Amino acid sequence: MNRLGFYETAFSARALFFAGLLILPALLFNPCTEFRVVQFLFFWFLTLLSGKKTNPSVMILVIFFIVAFNVLVPYGRVFFSIGAFKITSGALTAGIHRSVTLAALILLSKLTIRQDLKLPGAFGELLGESMRMFSAIMNRKYRVTGRNVIAEIDNLMLELSEEVIPQNEQRIRTKPVGFFILITVIVVSWLPWVKIYCF
Repeated sequence: MNRLGFYETAFSARALFFAGLLILPALLFNPCTEFRVVQFLFFWFLTLLSGKKTNPSVMILVIFFIVAFNVLVPYGRVFFSIGAFKITSGALTAGIHRSVTLAALILLSKLTIRQDLKLPGAFGELLGESMRMFSAIMNRKYRVTGRNVIAEIDNLMLELSEEVIPQNEQRIRTKPVGFFILITVIVVSWLPWVKIYCF
């Protein structure tokens, strides 16, 4: 069995979703930029380990542009300057902090949101459908060009809404090894907080 096959059979969609909810605060409320970078790299490693495809160039571009926009508003100690343009420690740190957070959230969503996610109740059904479409968009090789962006996005959403999820598929249950892996990942994701409060 390949890595993707193991990922799809060892964990239920609901277990992955709730694991993601437990990991999310560890990322969003982590005040240390260095540890957020570590968490981002950890999620990227897990994404590769799961067999899911990622596009490194997209991640690099996301990080680059967010950092670039942040350094336009300089504050803090000046690292160096080019004419009137200054690169400051505060702006650079803030840019890295925000960019790796967004990139880590994208990777976390790829890991913990699957298209077969089903939650109870009307709100759960709505949330599950929204998550399913988001997961489909994240995993689909679909390129929106600059010719007619609105029409192409509209076509993409129509394609996703017309996709039928088979109802007779056997429900996947989380295996014991799956529970062990999820618990380990949750604990490791929160380890930076131990470092923050103990040192």
